[in-house]
Amino acid sequence: MADKDTLDIRQQTDADIRYLDPMEHVRTRPGMYVGGVDSRALHHLVYEVVDNSIDEVLAGRCDHVIVTLHDDHVVSVADNGGGIPVGINQDTGRPTVEGVMTKIGMGGKFGSGAYKVSGGLHGVGVSAVNALSDEMRTTVFRDGYVWEQVYRQGRPVTEVEKIRKMEPGESTGTIQTFKPDFTILETNSFSFDTLAQRFREMAFVTRRVTITLRDERVRPLPRELTFYFEGGLHSFVRYLNGNRRSLHDPVYAERDIEITPEGKAPYLIGIEVAFQYTDSATVTELAFANTINTPDGGTHLTGLRSAITSVINRYARKAGLLKDKDPNFSGSDTLEGLTAIVSVKHPHPSFESQTKVKLINPEVQGAVSQVVSDAFNEFLELNPREARRIVEKCSTSMRAREAARKARELVRSGPSLLESSTLPGKLADCSQRGAEAEIYIVEGDSAGGSAKQGRDRHFQAILPLRGKILNTERARLDKILDNNEIKALISALGTGIGEDFKLDSIRYGRVIVMTDADVDGSHIRTLLLTFFFRHMQMLIQAGHLYIAQPPIYRIKNGRDIEYVYPESGLSEGEILTKALKKYTSPDKLQIQRYKGLGEMNPDQLWETTMDPARRTLLQVTIEDAAEADRIFDMLMGSSVPPRKRFIQTHARSVRNLDI
Repeated sequence: MADKDTLDIRQQTDADIRYLDPMEHVRTRPGMYVGGVDSRALHHLVYEVVDNSIDEVLAGRCDHVIVTLHDDHVVSVADNGGGIPVGINQDTGRPTVEGVMTKIGMGGKFGSGAYKVSGGLHGVGVSAVNALSDEMRTTVFRDGYVWEQVYRQGRPVTEVEKIRKMEPGESTGTIQTFKPDFTILETNSFSFDTLAQRFREMAFVTRRVTITLRDERVRPLPRELTFYFEGGLHSFVRYLNGNRRSLHDPVYAERDIEITPEGKAPYLIGIEVAFQYTDSATVTELAFANTINTPDGGTHLTGLRSAITSVINRYARKAGLLKDKDPNFSGSDTLEGLTAIVSVKHPHPSFESQTKVKLINPEVQGAVSQVVSDAFNEFLELNPREARRIVEKCSTSMRAREAARKARELVRSGPSLLESSTLPGKLADCSQRGAEAEIYIVEGDSAGGSAKQGRDRHFQAILPLRGKILNTERARLDKILDNNEIKALISALGTGIGEDFKLDSIRYGRVIVMTDADVDGSHIRTLLLTFFFRHMQMLIQAGHLYIAQPPIYRIKNGRDIEYVYPESGLSEGEILTKALKKYTSPDKLQIQRYKGLGEMNPDQLWETTMDPARRTLLQVTIEDAAEADRIFDMLMGSSVPPRKRFIQTHARSVRNLDI
């Protein structure tokens, strides 16, 4: 420990202690309210506003929500709900709409009776959006007039103004229009596809609502999608399993369960569940609380899992499909191949944080378990043929789990395997560990040789893989762990896999996939992404996975050399044409097309693709797990027709690629 006299230590003074009013606190600590400042946080702003409209739907006052993406990063959310009250509030002495928009902790969801259930709990959502907006405009249709107030960075700059009288037949409602403040948030564009995936989920989970997403940034005609699903979660499960072979019709249940807390008034929890087994080896689980997606699950998902496992074990024993000497199926045995969705409507939900990633109400687990048990028991008794298929699926999963356990025991000896000269794809390790270290997963020995010579040995490790790894979408864990290339990859990362996966044990801060810019390279990259998504998803969620961007052309003009890189939305021909426009005599240039990383010498590979000061890395993220699950299943699963339709639909957009 350093000597106290050598440290610059001083006592705190009164001047060091600051008070931030709530709106200033949102702007100073946005991560507490919207989860950060990145693209995910940007889209979370839209979700917070739309969640308020969905609360109006749950209250029975709204059936249509329209989200519009305008130019210059402006978004508007309109609904035909009751409209925010505009009169003078008894607590603040100011218009209620102003308080709702500018005061943290002010809202209509604190037991007043205006909302039986809602996603908003704390009076934080829309006011936090306002605080993080460069400008926001609230337009309210109610009490026979149209009202409006404008805010900048969360502060009102106009009074609540009566704009005009409402037209005959004009609906009540609210329009929220805002532009994010990019002095706080990272500059990113709103993604139509990301928003569409979220709103599709909302429409499945919330009956009787139409959600329209409109993109006016598209010229000459706006892009527009409308979501409305009559079947609820039953339809949602069928949508997710569209590319899989199902073993039975979805099991569906919807019930209200009365909860009687000690010393408090009883209340009802609305529970809706739907689940279906398929021939897939993957698990798809989605959980919602008051229509809010809770990606980390919670007590509702725990109740669903435990009920399914216990019901299957009881039925299998009763039907003689499990003998006395046989062990019970574990939770992992009964989850394989399952697509399950649970949605609860709770008047007093408790979440782990403001971003509502996990439901923590303990009473929900028992309520969900009761509903699932009753519905699943009845289904199995009435459908013995389908019940036998489900039990056989679980039995196969149990055998595969035991085989995988034995395979994992071999993989656990990792470090000794890495030193073996027989290990396919020898690891050239680096001296550093932790956040600053990185490993390049490289295609082939040729590229691996260039990468090993061109790297910085202090913090860059190289793992060449031979050929194409196993398609892990179609294989069980025991088969996956029998693949030499995958064993080398798992051992190099140090995290383990499946039940043994431990993110804290990762040896590198960045895992970088670097493949050739051709069809085979794209296929290998997709196979690796499939493996990481299915078996190391936490690695992606923690922000460790990247894709390298090597150049596709080298242009030499005398002694000057320029490298040309891929650009999103442009074919290779368009990229090259764009790059050549700056040259007066393109015909005198030397143009080299890099088909593989091995065509670059070590210095070129370092300069273009591996030097942290000049390279471009694409970080792999999961914006929507359900949609990602569906896409991976369609592209990499065993069912051919959905993949064929996808290729035929998108073939035109890639027809001009020079690959």
